[in-house]
Amino acid sequence: MTLQHVSLEVTREQVPDELAFWAILGFEEVEPPGTLSQVAAWAQRDGTQIHLLFADDPVVPPQGHTAVVAEDWDATIAALREAGRDPEERTRHWGAARAFVHTPAGHVVEVMAVPPA
Repeated sequence: MTLQHVSLEVTREQVPDELAFWAILGFEEVEPPGTLSQVAAWAQRDGTQIHLLFADDPVVPPQGHTAVVAEDWDATIAALREAGRDPEERTRHWGAARAFVHTPAGHVVEVMAVPPA
């Protein structure tokens, strides 16, 4: 099995900044099918999608997070810093670099150089 998508709640006003954030991580905006564009915006990378669900009062889980593997760790972390996102490097539990960063809407994303073995 493959994880196909993750859904995150955001306001409609946050969508452009959220899509710009996900673009740094290699996700491109794609058009949701049918009438789904009325309730969400989507971004995709290699078949995995981020669904930004429109909510008037979005919920951001305090400890929940989405994790992605960066093809080029150094360039990705530099691009996040340049965009003012301030990634916080964490313990290298499996010997590989990883950092937590917040999206503009406040969701936590773990960026990893490689996944755990």
